[in-house]
Amino acid sequence: MKRNIKKEAEKIIHIFPRTNSETDPYKVLVETVLSQRTKDENTEKAFKSLFSRYKNVFEISKLKPQDLYDLIKPAGMYKQKSERIINISKILIEKYDGKVPDELEELIKLPGVGRKTANIVLYVSFGKAALAVDTHVHRISNRLGWVSTKTPEETEVQLKKIIPSELWGPLNGSMVNFGQKICKPISPKCAECFLNEVCPSKGLYKKNR
Repeated sequence: MKRNIKKEAEKIIHIFPRTNSETDPYKVLVETVLSQRTKDENTEKAFKSLFSRYKNVFEISKLKPQDLYDLIKPAGMYKQKSERIINISKILIEKYDGKVPDELEELIKLPGVGRKTANIVLYVSFGKAALAVDTHVHRISNRLGWVSTKTPEETEVQLKKIIPSELWGPLNGSMVNFGQKICKPISPKCAECFLNEVCPSKGLYKKNR
């Protein structure tokens, strides 16, 4: 069967749409830092707690890491994330007049900001064609046979060759939801999957008993 990867990607985006209620570049950047290695609901708690106390980059840049510990504790790794958020805030004030840069090369200079985080900010806050590849996107793209890669960085390069740029931004959030609900790392729900007819990995992952 001939594959139409564009249509498969569109199907994932259509079935698992994901909207971003927050678009402010600084808040999106902080939220993405908070989201590292934790669940969405924990990120949301920490994010709301943080910005109910402090309003912007100028306030947060003047803090000490311990000022944030209790506020962002739900997101986990709170000591590391507190230090990272404050360091990022100070750099934004010192080098960018308190504004988040809208270029990938500048964003990834910030401490703890990799390509995934930078691409999320570029798409959500600046409307740029940017493809954020996290563990979900990397795993699912390989499982579906879209790519055959070893790292998220390689996956980003290969996906950009086969998926139209207008789908790059929406694809990340949709594939995260798809990976959490259907194409799970362990015991994926292949029988329920709307791509099971074309997926080369169908049935390879047995359910836990």
